[in-house]
Amino acid sequence: MRRSLPRLGLSPALLVNVVLALAVAGAATWAYTSFARAEAAESGAGGSRTVPVARGTVTATVSASGTVRSASTASASFGTSGTVTEIRVQVGDKVSKGQVLAIVDDTAAQRQLDAAEANLDAAQAALDRAEEADSDTSEAEAEVEQAELDVAEAEDGVAGTTLKAPMAGTVTAVNGTVGSSASGGGSGSSGSGSSDGSSGGSTGSTGTSGGGSSGSDSSSSGFVEIADLTRLEVSASVAEADATKLKGGQTGTVTWNALPGSEATAKLAAIDPNATSQNNVVTYGVTFTLDKLPEGVRAGQSVEVSVTVGQVDDVVYVNSAALTSVGTRHTVTVLEGGQRVVRPVEIGLEGDSATEITSGLAVGDQVVINMPTTSTNQGGFPGGGGLPGGGFPGGGLQGGGVRPGGGR
Repeated sequence: MRRSLPRLGLSPALLVNVVLALAVAGAATWAYTSFARAEAAESGAGGSRTVPVARGTVTATVSASGTVRSASTASASFGTSGTVTEIRVQVGDKVSKGQVLAIVDDTAAQRQLDAAEANLDAAQAALDRAEEADSDTSEAEAEVEQAELDVAEAEDGVAGTTLKAPMAGTVTAVNGTVGSSASGGGSGSSGSGSSDGSSGGSTGSTGTSGGGSSGSDSSSSGFVEIADLTRLEVSASVAEADATKLKGGQTGTVTWNALPGSEATAKLAAIDPNATSQNNVVTYGVTFTLDKLPEGVRAGQSVEVSVTVGQVDDVVYVNSAALTSVGTRHTVTVLEGGQRVVRPVEIGLEGDSATEITSGLAVGDQVVINMPTTSTNQGGFPGGGGLPGGGFPGGGLQGGGVRPGGGR
């Protein structure tokens, strides 16, 4: 007879208890390692440090990005519409004032001039007959005056078929080709400098720059664009808060992105009276003149401009990050005997990285600067992205779970 081994029976309640015990042990291990990682993260995620109050120079500057451009430009268009028969310049050519740039067919304009001159001859003959007959000449005189005006207008039309340079400079654009149609009678100015003259009657319709406003640039509309590349300036935009700190005549330093190590002294020539708003950001255009140009400078290059708008020497100052300001009230946290004490202070010039202290601190005082914190969330349970900083719903273990002083 075979004897069977006794079977070990486990009740359902015992099995449940065993499973729960294993789950609790696993959760405890997981929680412990999570806390260890969280505490390690906390130790490197921010904090504070102290810096001493010092004596020295505080400087405030206004900086802006800008572009190099010609200080004097002109946009020249024909005074008479027609088909372009000749273009005598190309981009890059240097031209003198009054030099012929291009010509349109003058057949129609010359025909109109011939007709106007014939009408004038007829009006003059009618006036002569009236005078010989000793009759009323008022009507004949009016006819002569009108005919003379028509001749002058027709002469301008013929002259307008020849486009001449309104200023000396370099051709920067030719907006047409031989055989194309050129419209007359309209030309816009661009740039910000001042030009030394305008065209005569034979130059057609031309416009030259002027005004000094850096925000007035418009798209080129002339048949030929000319710029004086020997006179360059910087056009930039500054925030509205910085614009209030700028005044005409202030000097600045210009550095070139394309010319490492190159810089030049600039003078603030103009501030636009009207603001420009884009995406709710308000800026003002500014123009700087350049005293001396580094080698390799060209129109269109991007630059950075820095203007010193305030400087005080031999003053007590502190790192600006140590200040807490609410309206006109300013405070710092000072380390006294190992304790942090909030102390009110009065300030002077607010510089780029330091602020002048006029009362409330002395040289050598240790002030506290709070360092920025970084997030340690790694994702996980709802309510905060993992155990560190969140964990379980409602705040997780950290700051409200099983840690001492944190909840349970």
